[in-house]
Amino acid sequence: MIKTIAIQGVKGSFHHIVSQQYFGNQLKVKECLTFDEAVQSLIIGKTDAVVMALENSIAGSIIPNYALIDNHNLHIVGEHYLDVQHQLMALPNQDIKDIVEVYSHPMALLQCKEFFKKQPHIKLIEDKDTAEVAQRIQDKNLKGVAAIASKLASQLFELNIISESIQTIKHNETRFVIVKRENHEIPETEINKASIKFELEHKRGSLAAMLNVMSDCKLNLTKIQSLPKIETPWKYAFFVDVTFNDFEDYKKAKSIMEIMTEEFKILGEYKNTKQ
Repeated sequence: MIKTIAIQGVKGSFHHIVSQQYFGNQLKVKECLTFDEAVQSLIIGKTDAVVMALENSIAGSIIPNYALIDNHNLHIVGEHYLDVQHQLMALPNQDIKDIVEVYSHPMALLQCKEFFKKQPHIKLIEDKDTAEVAQRIQDKNLKGVAAIASKLASQLFELNIISESIQTIKHNETRFVIVKRENHEIPETEINKASIKFELEHKRGSLAAMLNVMSDCKLNLTKIQSLPKIETPWKYAFFVDVTFNDFEDYKKAKSIMEIMTEEFKILGEYKNTKQ
């Protein structure tokens, strides 16, 4: 039974919003400034689940988080897509001309870079978390400083939104996953998506053969991400997401892929929420 959820960031962050939408408002939230801290809280049993961003429709994959899940043998048990709208906010009675510095998470800054090309007087500074910057502005009464964060953060920390939805692409979606220590969450009949990691022999056609197996077994490849193996230069692990209509098709593909790969690992089996 879930009692405590770890999030990267503070209340008002996008991870906090996802935790509310996925689990409701009744559970306790543990705020962590880094993903490593959030994962560690899960490993030692201080929390029951972690909400973790994996990819963004503008900025792409958050590769270190794939490695965190893999290295600690954790399991993806669910996913949630959030339409991320970035708001520029500061203390009341200021406008864009008064702002000289903007602090935010590197991913947020990347997603809003076109907006700031038109504001050359503003210095952009990378920080650990979107909402934590908003909180700091309130706590320290920082004038001339703005945050890029959620509407919820502006409400929690009583900041004024100077400019709304400043991300480059207005429909800006981030995929979050729910991570636990165990993989038993829903019955097989409800599972129609899986996250897999595998390594292949370094020879011509090895990846193509794997993709053919997926196709022949009626799996739909929705994501493929390579990650270099640090201890073996120029060798890669592949992280793959597949969807399917029939769990038996997936089981068949899984049994074949286990034979064809040098290493095969299930990172999660769960329900596809992007139908």
